[in-house]
Amino acid sequence: MLHEDISFNDVIAILRRRYLLILILALVGGTAGYVVAHVLPKRYTSKTLVLVQQPAVAPVASPLTDTSNERLAAMQQQILSRTHLEPVVRSLNLYGADVDRVAMEELVDRLRQAINISPVAPMAETRAQNLPGFTITVVFSDPQIAQQICAKITSMFLEENQAFSQTEVKENTDFLNKEVEETKSKLDEQDAKLAEFQRKYLGSLPDEGQMNLNMLSGLTSQLEANTQALNRAQQDKSFSESVLAQQSAAWQASQAGQNPETYEQQLSTLQTQLLSLQAKYTDDHPDVIKTKNDIAALKQKIAENEQQGKAIPTDKTLKSLNEPTQILQLRAQVHQFDQVIKERTQQQEDIQKQINMYQARVQASPAVEQEYKLLTRDHQVVLDAYNDMVKKRDQSEVGQRLVESQKGEQFLVLDPANLPDSPSFPNLPLFAGGGFGAGLALGLGLTILLETRDTSMRSERDVEVVLRLPVLAMIPIITDKVGKGKKSPSLLAS
Repeated sequence: MLHEDISFNDVIAILRRRYLLILILALVGGTAGYVVAHVLPKRYTSKTLVLVQQPAVAPVASPLTDTSNERLAAMQQQILSRTHLEPVVRSLNLYGADVDRVAMEELVDRLRQAINISPVAPMAETRAQNLPGFTITVVFSDPQIAQQICAKITSMFLEENQAFSQTEVKENTDFLNKEVEETKSKLDEQDAKLAEFQRKYLGSLPDEGQMNLNMLSGLTSQLEANTQALNRAQQDKSFSESVLAQQSAAWQASQAGQNPETYEQQLSTLQTQLLSLQAKYTDDHPDVIKTKNDIAALKQKIAENEQQGKAIPTDKTLKSLNEPTQILQLRAQVHQFDQVIKERTQQQEDIQKQINMYQARVQASPAVEQEYKLLTRDHQVVLDAYNDMVKKRDQSEVGQRLVESQKGEQFLVLDPANLPDSPSFPNLPLFAGGGFGAGLALGLGLTILLETRDTSMRSERDVEVVLRLPVLAMIPIITDKVGKGKKSPSLLAS
């Protein structure tokens, strides 16, 4: 072992010298492992597989907000609590006399450590996110009790899942019903505000803006047409009154023995002449001014004649009855024009009021639109929340009916709790093999230790390596015939 390297022949030589030590230690280790496996207390494992069955009606969304993993963790905490495990300890009398000597909390902790719940990972090919199932494993000293404990824990999970599902979907449905009622109250308030706003600003709402502009444009056109008609009626009335005054004066003059026909003809001639001059010249032209003055003087004369005619005491009723038909027609036309002017004036006032109203609506439209947007936005938010709550409430009610009819997500026992026929601990082959391997490793370790501490030289190479001198000759050891064995030859180094 002091050589710089060990050849295969050296290893073979070492194993030949130390094989008894290695073999004895390996056999002793294997025997010790076998004995220990028989001495240690036996532990039996009962196992069951529970499948998480998906809802029978797939299109309906589950109302539960948590996942299968979260529900399994929550139920595991509840089932492994002292409240659930203490009745199991007492009903099965798991620890016998220890129940009176040891605190119940410690016994429950022992049972809790003997129970293992592990989820089953979904297959990678399915890419499923839901929990496919889980296993319940119970390790105990008695195989039948291990099976009974596993069956009880499994039934607890089934009952807890059913109760958990029913309770949660019911609480979820009740909560959503309450939220729907509260949201409906808010929606009713928003509807009332929106209706009041629409009544208050009727005609000024954003969707009526274009209609207001169209109405304003139409009313403006109507006002212009009405104004033109009113002007024409006033002009016609003035003309009729002028003609009526002339004919009435002429008729009165004829009744009084006067003939103002010359004045009327002169006035007509001067008016015609004035129109001709105004067509050529401006109002500041001397001829226009002179003609206007002549007309004014002639009208004054005609007016004086009319005053003289009115001063004649006559009976008005008889006068009116004795007036010519032409004068009566002119008076009827004047009266008709008065009615037309009155109607047009009233229409003009009505149209102007409507124009003012629509102008006020158009001017107030930006502010009304801003307030209306805020109100409709709040109303839409509440409406969306209400529709969402109603949808969730309906889904929750469907999920509740599925759970009650046991068509929702259920726990299905795929493999019932088995009765173990052999202990899971200790494993006899494993202990025996482990002891044999430990003894073998110990034998090899002692062999290496002994060889490293051995300073004897057994070959020519050992001499050359240790003494760093060549070997000249080998002197054999001479023994007698009664010697006990063959001795190795002595080595002589120069």
